[in-house]
Amino acid sequence: MPASPTLPLGVRIGYGSGSVATGTFGTIPGLMLLPYLTDSLGIAALAAGFIVFAPKAWDVVLNPIAGRISDRTVDPRGPRRPWLRRAGIALAVTFALLFAAPSMATGLEALWVLALFLACATAYAFFQVPYVAMPAELTESYDERTRLMTWRVAILALTILLAGATAPMIRDAVGGRDGYRVMGVVMAVLILAGVFSAYVGTRRAPVHTVQPGAGSLRDQLRIVAAAPDFRRLLITFVIQAVAFGAMLAGVDYLAGDVIGRDGAATILFVCFVGPALLLTPAWAALGARIGKKNGYVAASVVLAAGALLASTAQTAPVALVYAAVVLVGTGYAGCQVFPMAMLPDAAAVDARRSGSSRIGVYTGVWTAGETLGLALGPGVYAAVLALGGYRSSTGSDVAQPDSALTAITLGFSVLPACLALLSLLWLRRYSLTAADVDGDVDGDKDGTVTV
Repeated sequence: MPASPTLPLGVRIGYGSGSVATGTFGTIPGLMLLPYLTDSLGIAALAAGFIVFAPKAWDVVLNPIAGRISDRTVDPRGPRRPWLRRAGIALAVTFALLFAAPSMATGLEALWVLALFLACATAYAFFQVPYVAMPAELTESYDERTRLMTWRVAILALTILLAGATAPMIRDAVGGRDGYRVMGVVMAVLILAGVFSAYVGTRRAPVHTVQPGAGSLRDQLRIVAAAPDFRRLLITFVIQAVAFGAMLAGVDYLAGDVIGRDGAATILFVCFVGPALLLTPAWAALGARIGKKNGYVAASVVLAAGALLASTAQTAPVALVYAAVVLVGTGYAGCQVFPMAMLPDAAAVDARRSGSSRIGVYTGVWTAGETLGLALGPGVYAAVLALGGYRSSTGSDVAQPDSALTAITLGFSVLPACLALLSLLWLRRYSLTAADVDGDVDGDKDGTVTV
Protein backbone atom coordinates (compact mmCIF):
# COMPACT_ATOMS: atom_id res chain seq x y z
CA MET A 1 0.00 0.00 0.00
CA PRO A 2 1.45 3.43 -0.87
CA ALA A 3 2.30 5.56 2.11
CA SER A 4 -0.09 8.37 2.96
CA PRO A 5 1.34 11.88 2.67
CA THR A 6 2.59 13.51 5.82
CA LEU A 7 -0.10 15.52 7.57
CA PRO A 8 0.41 19.30 7.77
CA LEU A 9 1.71 20.55 11.10
CA GLY A 10 -1.44 22.65 11.56
CA VAL A 11 -3.62 19.56 11.31
CA ARG A 12 -1.49 17.67 13.83
CA ILE A 13 -1.68 20.54 16.30
CA GLY A 14 -5.36 21.15 15.57
CA TYR A 15 -6.27 17.53 16.15
CA GLY A 16 -4.05 17.29 19.21
CA SER A 17 -5.67 20.37 20.76
CA GLY A 18 -8.85 18.37 21.27
CA SER A 19 -6.94 16.82 24.16
CA VAL A 20 -7.44 20.10 26.02
CA ALA A 21 -11.12 19.13 26.31
CA THR A 22 -10.60 15.41 26.88
CA GLY A 23 -7.71 15.96 29.28
CA THR A 24 -9.62 18.46 31.38
CA PHE A 25 -12.71 16.29 31.69
CA GLY A 26 -10.62 13.15 32.15
CA THR A 27 -8.57 14.75 34.92
CA ILE A 28 -10.73 17.04 37.03
CA PRO A 29 -13.61 14.71 38.01
CA GLY A 30 -11.11 11.96 38.79
CA LEU A 31 -9.03 14.36 40.86
CA MET A 32 -11.65 16.58 42.51
CA LEU A 33 -15.04 14.86 42.52
CA LEU A 34 -14.39 12.20 45.15
CA PRO A 35 -12.86 14.72 47.63
CA TYR A 36 -15.73 17.12 46.83
CA LEU A 37 -18.23 14.45 47.80
CA THR A 38 -16.46 13.13 50.91
CA ASP A 39 -14.83 16.28 52.29
CA SER A 40 -17.27 19.03 51.22
CA LEU A 41 -20.71 17.43 50.96
CA GLY A 42 -20.03 14.90 53.74
CA ILE A 43 -21.05 11.84 51.69
CA ALA A 44 -19.69 8.48 52.88
CA ALA A 45 -16.81 7.04 50.87
CA LEU A 46 -18.70 4.05 49.43
CA ALA A 47 -21.68 6.18 48.36
CA ALA A 48 -19.33 8.75 46.87
CA GLY A 49 -17.56 6.00 44.95
CA PHE A 50 -20.87 4.89 43.47
CA ILE A 51 -21.73 8.45 42.39
CA VAL A 52 -18.37 8.76 40.63
CA PHE A 53 -18.70 5.34 39.00
CA ALA A 54 -22.34 5.08 37.88
CA PRO A 55 -22.53 7.88 35.26
CA LYS A 56 -19.37 6.74 33.53
CA ALA A 57 -20.56 3.16 33.56
CA TRP A 58 -23.49 4.45 31.47
CA ASP A 59 -20.96 5.30 28.78
CA VAL A 60 -20.14 1.62 28.39
CA VAL A 61 -23.57 1.31 26.77
CA LEU A 62 -23.62 4.73 25.12
CA ASN A 63 -20.15 4.94 23.54
CA PRO A 64 -20.61 2.18 20.92
CA ILE A 65 -23.92 3.80 19.98
CA ALA A 66 -22.18 7.17 19.60
CA GLY A 67 -19.59 5.48 17.40
CA ARG A 68 -22.24 3.89 15.21
CA ILE A 69 -24.05 7.23 14.84
CA SER A 70 -20.86 9.08 13.88
CA ASP A 71 -19.95 6.31 11.40
CA ARG A 72 -23.23 6.99 9.60
CA THR A 73 -23.19 10.78 9.81
CA VAL A 74 -23.16 12.43 6.38
CA ASP A 75 -21.86 16.01 6.45
CA PRO A 76 -19.65 18.12 4.15
CA ARG A 77 -17.35 18.67 7.15
CA GLY A 78 -16.81 14.92 7.55
CA PRO A 79 -18.61 12.41 9.76
CA ARG A 80 -16.79 13.33 13.00
CA ARG A 81 -16.24 17.11 13.13
CA PRO A 82 -19.89 18.18 13.60
CA TRP A 83 -20.04 16.09 16.77
CA LEU A 84 -16.96 17.80 18.19
CA ARG A 85 -18.78 21.13 18.31
CA ARG A 86 -22.25 19.93 19.29
CA ALA A 87 -21.21 17.62 22.10
CA GLY A 88 -18.29 19.79 23.18
CA ILE A 89 -20.50 22.78 23.97
CA ALA A 90 -22.91 20.57 25.93
CA LEU A 91 -19.98 19.11 27.86
CA ALA A 92 -18.68 22.54 28.88
CA VAL A 93 -22.10 23.72 30.09
CA THR A 94 -22.89 20.62 32.15
CA PHE A 95 -19.38 20.57 33.62
CA ALA A 96 -19.76 24.14 34.88
CA LEU A 97 -22.89 23.03 36.75
CA LEU A 98 -21.38 19.82 38.15
CA PHE A 99 -19.59 21.48 41.08
CA ALA A 100 -22.28 24.14 41.57
CA ALA A 101 -24.74 22.21 43.72
CA PRO A 102 -26.84 24.64 45.81
CA SER A 103 -27.00 24.10 49.56
CA MET A 104 -29.66 21.45 50.15
CA ALA A 105 -30.17 18.27 52.12
CA THR A 106 -27.23 15.90 51.67
CA GLY A 107 -29.32 13.43 49.68
CA LEU A 108 -30.46 16.13 47.24
CA GLU A 109 -26.90 17.38 46.81
CA ALA A 110 -25.80 13.85 46.01
CA LEU A 111 -28.62 13.57 43.46
CA TRP A 112 -27.54 16.87 41.86
CA VAL A 113 -23.98 15.60 41.36
CA LEU A 114 -25.21 12.25 40.07
CA ALA A 115 -27.58 13.83 37.52
CA LEU A 116 -25.07 16.44 36.28
CA PHE A 117 -22.25 13.92 36.05
CA LEU A 118 -24.56 11.67 34.01
CA ALA A 119 -25.23 14.61 31.65
CA CYS A 120 -21.49 15.29 31.40
CA ALA A 121 -20.78 11.65 30.62
CA THR A 122 -23.42 11.62 27.87
CA ALA A 123 -22.05 14.74 26.19
CA TYR A 124 -18.49 13.45 26.56
CA ALA A 125 -19.37 10.20 24.78
CA PHE A 126 -20.51 12.09 21.68
CA PHE A 127 -17.35 14.21 21.73
CA GLN A 128 -14.73 11.64 22.65
CA VAL A 129 -15.80 8.78 20.38
CA PRO A 130 -15.73 10.77 17.10
CA TYR A 131 -12.54 12.49 18.25
CA VAL A 132 -10.69 9.22 18.87
CA ALA A 133 -12.01 7.83 15.56
CA MET A 134 -10.49 10.63 13.49
CA PRO A 135 -6.84 9.40 13.17
CA ALA A 136 -7.87 6.34 11.17
CA GLU A 137 -9.51 8.70 8.65
CA LEU A 138 -6.87 11.45 8.69
CA THR A 139 -4.06 9.16 7.55
CA GLU A 140 -3.53 5.59 6.39
CA SER A 141 0.11 5.51 7.52
CA TYR A 142 1.27 3.39 10.48
CA ASP A 143 4.08 5.82 11.36
CA GLU A 144 2.06 9.00 10.73
CA ARG A 145 -0.50 7.85 13.29
CA THR A 146 2.28 7.58 15.86
CA ARG A 147 3.40 11.13 15.07
CA LEU A 148 -0.20 12.32 15.30
CA MET A 149 -0.59 10.62 18.69
CA THR A 150 2.66 12.20 19.87
CA TRP A 151 1.13 15.65 19.42
CA ARG A 152 -2.08 14.54 21.05
CA VAL A 153 -0.37 13.05 24.10
CA ALA A 154 1.98 16.02 24.48
CA ILE A 155 -0.98 18.42 24.52
CA LEU A 156 -2.83 16.03 26.82
CA ALA A 157 0.10 16.10 29.24
CA LEU A 158 0.22 19.91 29.13
CA THR A 159 -3.51 20.02 29.80
CA ILE A 160 -3.22 17.67 32.76
CA LEU A 161 -0.48 19.90 34.12
CA LEU A 162 -2.49 23.08 33.62
CA ALA A 163 -5.85 21.73 34.78
CA GLY A 164 -4.64 19.37 37.45
CA ALA A 165 -2.26 21.87 39.04
CA THR A 166 -4.53 24.91 38.89
CA ALA A 167 -7.85 23.31 39.91
CA PRO A 168 -6.79 22.67 43.54
CA MET A 169 -5.16 26.12 43.65
CA ILE A 170 -8.39 27.81 42.52
CA ARG A 171 -10.44 25.81 45.00
CA ASP A 172 -8.09 26.60 47.89
CA ALA A 173 -7.70 30.28 46.96
CA VAL A 174 -11.47 30.89 46.99
CA GLY A 175 -12.20 28.40 49.74
CA GLY A 176 -15.15 26.23 50.65
CA ARG A 177 -17.87 25.25 48.24
CA ASP A 178 -17.54 28.53 46.37
CA GLY A 179 -14.01 27.43 45.54
CA TYR A 180 -15.37 24.33 43.82
CA ARG A 181 -17.95 26.42 41.95
CA VAL A 182 -15.36 28.85 40.59
CA MET A 183 -13.03 26.02 39.70
CA GLY A 184 -15.80 24.30 37.74
CA VAL A 185 -16.49 27.39 35.63
CA VAL A 186 -12.79 27.94 34.86
CA MET A 187 -12.36 24.31 33.81
CA ALA A 188 -15.50 24.55 31.63
CA VAL A 189 -13.94 27.48 29.77
CA LEU A 190 -10.81 25.39 29.24
CA ILE A 191 -12.92 22.56 27.82
CA LEU A 192 -14.62 24.98 25.44
CA ALA A 193 -11.24 26.27 24.23
CA GLY A 194 -10.17 22.72 23.36
CA VAL A 195 -13.45 21.98 21.59
CA PHE A 196 -13.27 24.94 19.22
CA SER A 197 -9.52 24.58 18.65
CA ALA A 198 -9.99 20.99 17.48
CA TYR A 199 -13.03 21.86 15.39
CA VAL A 200 -11.32 24.74 13.59
CA GLY A 201 -7.88 23.12 13.43
CA THR A 202 -9.10 20.07 11.51
CA ARG A 203 -11.26 21.92 8.98
CA ARG A 204 -8.72 21.33 6.18
CA ALA A 205 -7.72 17.83 7.25
CA PRO A 206 -7.88 15.04 4.67
CA VAL A 207 -10.48 12.34 5.28
CA HIS A 208 -9.84 8.81 3.99
CA THR A 209 -13.17 7.04 4.12
CA VAL A 210 -14.62 3.65 3.28
CA GLN A 211 -18.25 2.64 3.42
CA PRO A 212 -19.80 2.22 6.87
CA GLY A 213 -20.12 -1.42 7.86
CA ALA A 214 -23.36 -3.16 7.09
CA GLY A 215 -25.50 -4.87 9.67
CA SER A 216 -26.88 -3.85 13.01
CA LEU A 217 -24.87 -2.36 15.85
CA ARG A 218 -25.00 -5.73 17.59
CA ASP A 219 -23.58 -7.43 14.49
CA GLN A 220 -20.71 -4.95 14.30
CA LEU A 221 -19.99 -5.18 18.01
CA ARG A 222 -19.78 -8.95 17.63
CA ILE A 223 -17.24 -8.55 14.80
CA VAL A 224 -15.18 -6.04 16.76
CA ALA A 225 -15.20 -8.24 19.87
CA ALA A 226 -13.94 -11.13 17.78
CA ALA A 227 -10.84 -9.19 16.61
CA PRO A 228 -8.16 -10.80 18.80
CA ASP A 229 -5.49 -8.08 18.70
CA PHE A 230 -8.00 -5.32 19.39
CA ARG A 231 -9.46 -7.32 22.26
CA ARG A 232 -6.05 -7.89 23.86
CA LEU A 233 -5.08 -4.25 23.47
CA LEU A 234 -8.41 -3.10 24.91
CA ILE A 235 -8.17 -5.33 28.00
CA THR A 236 -4.64 -4.08 28.65
CA PHE A 237 -5.70 -0.46 28.34
CA VAL A 238 -8.82 -0.85 30.51
CA ILE A 239 -6.90 -2.49 33.36
CA GLN A 240 -4.34 0.31 33.21
CA ALA A 241 -7.14 2.89 33.14
CA VAL A 242 -8.34 1.48 36.48
CA ALA A 243 -4.79 2.01 37.80
CA PHE A 244 -4.64 5.59 36.47
CA GLY A 245 -8.08 6.35 37.90
CA ALA A 246 -7.10 5.10 41.34
CA MET A 247 -3.90 7.16 41.37
CA LEU A 248 -5.71 10.27 40.20
CA ALA A 249 -8.38 9.89 42.86
CA GLY A 250 -5.69 9.45 45.51
CA VAL A 251 -3.67 12.59 44.78
CA ASP A 252 -5.71 14.95 46.94
CA TYR A 253 -5.87 12.47 49.81
CA LEU A 254 -2.13 11.67 49.64
CA ALA A 255 -1.25 15.37 49.51
CA GLY A 256 -3.53 16.45 52.33
CA ASP A 257 -3.56 13.51 54.75
CA VAL A 258 -0.21 11.76 54.24
CA ILE A 259 2.22 14.41 52.99
CA GLY A 260 0.34 17.16 54.81
CA ARG A 261 1.97 20.14 53.11
CA ASP A 262 0.32 23.16 51.51
CA GLY A 263 0.45 22.94 47.72
CA ALA A 264 1.50 19.28 47.75
CA ALA A 265 -1.28 18.34 45.29
CA THR A 266 0.02 20.87 42.78
CA ILE A 267 3.61 19.66 43.22
CA LEU A 268 2.51 16.06 42.68
CA PHE A 269 0.89 17.06 39.41
CA VAL A 270 3.96 18.93 38.23
CA CYS A 271 6.11 15.90 39.07
CA PHE A 272 3.69 13.67 37.19
CA VAL A 273 3.15 15.71 34.04
CA GLY A 274 6.56 17.39 33.67
CA PRO A 275 8.30 14.18 32.54
CA ALA A 276 5.39 13.38 30.23
CA LEU A 277 5.81 16.72 28.47
CA LEU A 278 9.53 16.16 28.00
CA LEU A 279 9.60 12.44 27.24
CA THR A 280 6.57 11.86 25.01
CA PRO A 281 8.70 12.37 21.84
CA ALA A 282 11.33 10.07 23.31
CA TRP A 283 8.78 7.30 23.77
CA ALA A 284 7.64 7.77 20.17
CA ALA A 285 11.25 7.56 18.97
CA LEU A 286 11.80 4.41 21.03
CA GLY A 287 8.65 2.88 19.56
CA ALA A 288 9.95 3.57 16.05
CA ARG A 289 13.08 1.55 16.91
CA ILE A 290 11.69 -1.37 18.90
CA GLY A 291 8.01 -1.42 17.89
CA LYS A 292 4.90 -0.07 19.57
CA LYS A 293 4.20 -3.21 21.56
CA ASN A 294 7.68 -3.40 23.07
CA GLY A 295 7.57 0.32 23.83
CA TYR A 296 4.21 -0.14 25.58
CA VAL A 297 5.62 -2.95 27.74
CA ALA A 298 8.62 -0.83 28.73
CA ALA A 299 6.43 2.15 29.65
CA SER A 300 4.14 -0.07 31.76
CA VAL A 301 7.09 -1.47 33.73
CA VAL A 302 8.45 2.04 34.38
CA LEU A 303 5.05 3.20 35.63
CA ALA A 304 4.70 0.19 37.94
CA ALA A 305 8.18 0.74 39.38
CA GLY A 306 7.36 4.36 40.21
CA ALA A 307 4.05 3.41 41.80
CA LEU A 308 5.72 0.80 44.01
CA LEU A 309 8.31 3.35 45.11
CA ALA A 310 5.46 5.66 46.17
CA SER A 311 4.33 3.05 48.71
CA THR A 312 6.99 4.51 51.06
CA ALA A 313 5.06 7.80 51.32
CA GLN A 314 4.19 7.42 55.01
CA THR A 315 7.81 7.07 56.11
CA ALA A 316 10.09 8.27 53.31
CA PRO A 317 11.28 11.87 52.80
CA VAL A 318 8.80 13.82 50.72
CA ALA A 319 11.45 14.31 48.02
CA LEU A 320 11.48 10.54 47.44
CA VAL A 321 7.70 10.53 47.03
CA TYR A 322 7.94 13.29 44.44
CA ALA A 323 10.71 11.36 42.65
CA ALA A 324 8.48 8.28 42.57
CA VAL A 325 5.70 10.32 40.95
CA VAL A 326 8.20 11.60 38.36
CA LEU A 327 8.90 7.96 37.47
CA VAL A 328 5.16 7.27 37.26
CA GLY A 329 4.75 10.24 34.91
CA THR A 330 7.57 8.96 32.73
CA GLY A 331 5.83 5.63 32.28
CA TYR A 332 2.40 7.21 31.92
CA ALA A 333 3.52 9.17 28.85
CA GLY A 334 4.40 5.97 27.03
CA CYS A 335 1.25 4.23 28.26
CA GLN A 336 -0.75 6.91 26.42
CA VAL A 337 1.32 7.22 23.23
CA PHE A 338 1.47 3.55 22.29
CA PRO A 339 -2.10 2.26 22.77
CA MET A 340 -3.55 5.38 21.13
CA ALA A 341 -1.32 4.71 18.12
CA MET A 342 -2.10 0.98 18.12
CA LEU A 343 -5.91 1.40 18.21
CA PRO A 344 -6.27 2.87 14.68
CA ASP A 345 -3.87 0.19 13.43
CA ALA A 346 -6.29 -2.52 14.54
CA ALA A 347 -9.26 -0.69 13.00
CA ALA A 348 -7.37 -0.03 9.76
CA VAL A 349 -6.48 -3.70 9.31
CA ASP A 350 -10.16 -4.58 9.77
CA ALA A 351 -11.24 -1.91 7.27
CA ARG A 352 -8.74 -3.08 4.66
CA ARG A 353 -9.78 -6.69 5.02
CA SER A 354 -13.53 -6.03 5.00
CA GLY A 355 -13.74 -2.97 2.74
CA SER A 356 -16.05 -1.27 5.25
CA SER A 357 -15.42 1.13 8.11
CA ARG A 358 -16.15 0.19 11.67
CA ILE A 359 -13.76 2.75 13.17
CA GLY A 360 -16.57 4.50 15.00
CA VAL A 361 -17.67 1.22 16.59
CA TYR A 362 -14.04 0.34 17.41
CA THR A 363 -13.48 3.67 19.10
CA GLY A 364 -16.88 3.53 20.76
CA VAL A 365 -15.93 0.23 22.38
CA TRP A 366 -12.46 1.61 23.18
CA THR A 367 -13.65 4.78 24.86
CA ALA A 368 -16.36 2.82 26.67
CA GLY A 369 -13.64 0.61 28.10
CA GLU A 370 -11.42 3.57 28.95
CA THR A 371 -14.32 5.39 30.61
CA LEU A 372 -15.26 2.29 32.57
CA GLY A 373 -11.68 1.86 33.75
CA LEU A 374 -11.29 5.49 34.76
CA ALA A 375 -14.60 5.27 36.62
CA LEU A 376 -13.71 2.01 38.33
CA GLY A 377 -10.42 3.48 39.53
CA PRO A 378 -11.97 6.07 41.88
CA GLY A 379 -14.64 3.55 42.84
CA VAL A 380 -12.04 0.98 43.83
CA TYR A 381 -10.04 3.67 45.61
CA ALA A 382 -13.16 4.74 47.53
CA ALA A 383 -13.68 1.11 48.58
CA VAL A 384 -10.07 0.99 49.83
CA LEU A 385 -10.71 4.19 51.83
CA ALA A 386 -13.85 2.67 53.33
CA LEU A 387 -11.96 -0.49 54.32
CA GLY A 388 -9.35 1.71 55.96
CA GLY A 389 -12.00 3.55 57.99
CA TYR A 390 -11.74 6.93 56.23
CA ARG A 391 -13.84 9.63 57.93
CA SER A 392 -15.92 11.92 55.68
CA SER A 393 -16.71 15.54 56.65
CA THR A 394 -18.47 18.71 55.48
CA GLY A 395 -15.38 20.86 55.16
CA SER A 396 -13.83 20.77 58.63
CA ASP A 397 -10.48 19.08 59.21
CA VAL A 398 -10.90 15.56 60.56
CA ALA A 399 -8.03 13.50 62.00
CA GLN A 400 -7.79 10.22 60.10
CA PRO A 401 -6.87 6.92 61.83
CA ASP A 402 -3.61 5.19 60.91
CA SER A 403 -5.57 2.55 59.00
CA ALA A 404 -7.02 5.27 56.74
CA LEU A 405 -3.56 6.72 56.07
CA THR A 406 -2.33 3.26 55.11
CA ALA A 407 -5.32 2.79 52.82
CA ILE A 408 -4.67 6.16 51.16
CA THR A 409 -1.05 5.19 50.50
CA LEU A 410 -1.61 1.62 49.28
CA GLY A 411 -4.51 2.66 47.05
CA PHE A 412 -2.24 5.21 45.40
CA SER A 413 0.78 2.94 45.00
CA VAL A 414 0.65 -0.84 45.36
CA LEU A 415 -2.84 -1.24 43.86
CA PRO A 416 -2.07 0.58 40.56
CA ALA A 417 1.37 -1.04 40.29
CA CYS A 418 -0.17 -4.51 40.49
CA LEU A 419 -2.83 -3.58 37.94
CA ALA A 420 -0.24 -2.21 35.48
CA LEU A 421 1.80 -5.43 35.67
CA LEU A 422 -1.31 -7.61 35.46
CA SER A 423 -2.34 -5.91 32.22
CA LEU A 424 0.81 -7.17 30.48
CA LEU A 425 -0.55 -10.73 30.54
CA TRP A 426 -2.89 -9.69 27.70
CA LEU A 427 -0.49 -7.37 25.89
CA ARG A 428 2.11 -10.11 25.42
CA ARG A 429 -0.19 -11.85 22.91
CA TYR A 430 -0.81 -8.74 20.78
CA SER A 431 0.68 -9.47 17.34
CA LEU A 432 -0.01 -6.63 14.85
CA THR A 433 3.11 -5.08 13.31
CA ALA A 434 3.86 -2.38 10.74
CA ALA A 435 3.87 -5.08 8.07
CA ASP A 436 0.30 -6.06 8.92
CA VAL A 437 -0.92 -2.48 9.07
CA ASP A 438 0.77 -1.17 5.94
CA GLY A 439 0.06 -4.35 3.98
CA ASP A 440 3.72 -5.12 3.22
CA VAL A 441 4.11 -8.87 3.15
CA ASP A 442 7.86 -8.48 3.33
CA GLY A 443 7.63 -6.59 6.64
CA ASP A 444 9.61 -7.87 9.56
CA LYS A 445 7.69 -9.07 12.61
CA ASP A 446 9.50 -6.67 14.95
CA GLY A 447 7.40 -3.73 13.89
CA THR A 448 9.71 -2.45 11.12
CA VAL A 449 9.10 -2.49 7.39
CA THR A 450 11.50 -3.87 4.81
CA VAL A 451 11.30 -2.01 1.52
